[in-house]
Amino acid sequence: MRTKTLKKNKINVVTLGCSKNVYDSEVLMGQLRANEKEVVHEEEGNIVVVNTCGFIANAKEESVNTILEYVQKKEAGEVDKVFVTGCLSERYKPDLQKEIPDVDAYFGTSELPNLLKALGADYKHELIGERLTTTPKNYAYLKIAEGCDRPCSFCAIPIMRGKHRSKKIEDLVTESEKLAAKGVKELILIAQDLTYYGLDLYKKRNLAELLEALVKVEGIEWIRLHYAFPTGFPMDVLDVMNREPKVCNYLDIPLQHISDAILKSMRRGTTQAKTTKLLKAFRAKVPEMTIRTTLIVGYPGETEEDFQTLKQWVEEMRFERLGCFTYSHEENTHAYTLEDNVPEDVKQQRANEIMEIQSQISWELNQQKIGKTYRCIIDRKEGNHFVGRTEFDSPDVDNEVLIDATKHYVKQGEFVLVKITEAADFDLYGEPVS
Repeated sequence: MRTKTLKKNKINVVTLGCSKNVYDSEVLMGQLRANEKEVVHEEEGNIVVVNTCGFIANAKEESVNTILEYVQKKEAGEVDKVFVTGCLSERYKPDLQKEIPDVDAYFGTSELPNLLKALGADYKHELIGERLTTTPKNYAYLKIAEGCDRPCSFCAIPIMRGKHRSKKIEDLVTESEKLAAKGVKELILIAQDLTYYGLDLYKKRNLAELLEALVKVEGIEWIRLHYAFPTGFPMDVLDVMNREPKVCNYLDIPLQHISDAILKSMRRGTTQAKTTKLLKAFRAKVPEMTIRTTLIVGYPGETEEDFQTLKQWVEEMRFERLGCFTYSHEENTHAYTLEDNVPEDVKQQRANEIMEIQSQISWELNQQKIGKTYRCIIDRKEGNHFVGRTEFDSPDVDNEVLIDATKHYVKQGEFVLVKITEAADFDLYGEPVS
């Protein structure tokens, strides 16, 4: 009589949302691999873990739809088990358990040991920096802190991620060394708030000291800063940026709005005058700096006058990189007590107007790059082009440098000098310089 063979489980981790979620999925996968589990990222597997986003309406809808998709696959016998983790699960676990009961278990953002247990694995405390990276091999996200202490009225992150908790410098150096050993050349520092880094551990804003330690890691050639808060920004970071060639002349600093009335309602702790002064100080200190920001339009009570103030300011500031979102009315936030009184079509029209202005600014700035040569990192090959980035561009959100693959060959994951020959709104075209 033939004995039935035991099917080996394959765990498929599906990641939704931001770079912080990408990082969390990579840590989960690293733990599973250390437990000798077969794990894949967004491929076929009989056990599925959906790492959800719960930030704004669109992201929540995508997360719910993805959960439902895998529940249907479970019902059809295509997968055996479905687990859900991440921000949506942290924020709405009781509702999800009630509405989608066929999920095997739901876990919050701080329940990694419990999730591993459900997957038949042990949480290994000694695995500092052990991750299964899912980004192209040349760059990786480095999460330097978790949670947020800011009181922004529109934001649900503190509900989902808790209070700000910095990681120790020595642990981040260890993690970076392990990434460099795998071939990572670019670290993208992420947190809900980089500006706050170190206040809890070292009783002072310590981002500059962290950068000083990370630039010493052999193999790391670029360090990029994402998600700084404008209030209390540690200006000594700019000294390091000027002094250390490894620290990219780049800063992602979400400013959200500029009308004083809206900033006050948003509880941002700043004004138009203070914000403008800060940005001018950035550019005076690091003239080559690329500043990326994000804005929210359609916030409760945003008048046409508030919006015109924002439009004029965007035109004046000429940000190198800018993204614009429409306001999402999120329960349990302070702004949820306000009336969501800007119609959706008006929100969308305002976002479109901001992005039209930015598109023109980006086109004009890009024209100035024609004929210049930049050091680029090559991320991937796509169709007939190799796709790279300058130090002034972050993956997924910023400009890309396209090199014709039918005429030139460059190695993915390597740095190449590229002369810019053409420029569009958000893309640069160039040729490698030998």
